[in-house]
Amino acid sequence: MWRALTEPDLLARWLMPNDIKPVAGHRFHLHADPKPAAGFAGGPVPCEVLEVDPERLLKISWGETWTVTWRLEPEGRGTRLFVSHEGFDPDDEFEQTARRIMGGGWRSGVTTRLVALLAELS
Repeated sequence: MWRALTEPDLLARWLMPNDIKPVAGHRFHLHADPKPAAGFAGGPVPCEVLEVDPERLLKISWGETWTVTWRLEPEGRGTRLFVSHEGFDPDDEFEQTARRIMGGGWRSGVTTRLVALLAELS
């Protein structure tokens, strides 16, 4: 699972094109599709790797205010992935719309693509 989070070609297959390196301080971009409902025109989103604990934790900034943390924990014969996407201003309508849209994406399409990729890699 760690490879799916940290190798650009694999991360692109389930999330979006990128130039990530799992090194704290590395600045990279996620190349997002337009999301008209959220008022987002698409394009490169500036990100930075904030924290890395190999095989256990990857925390990135996503744009100016958001963070995404992927935490891996062994479970049985596999690994459980915990995802936290934080930093949305509760008083900002645009931010709350973005949170709802992204939250739905984490629970549906993104998860489905990640599961398919992991099955293919195993």
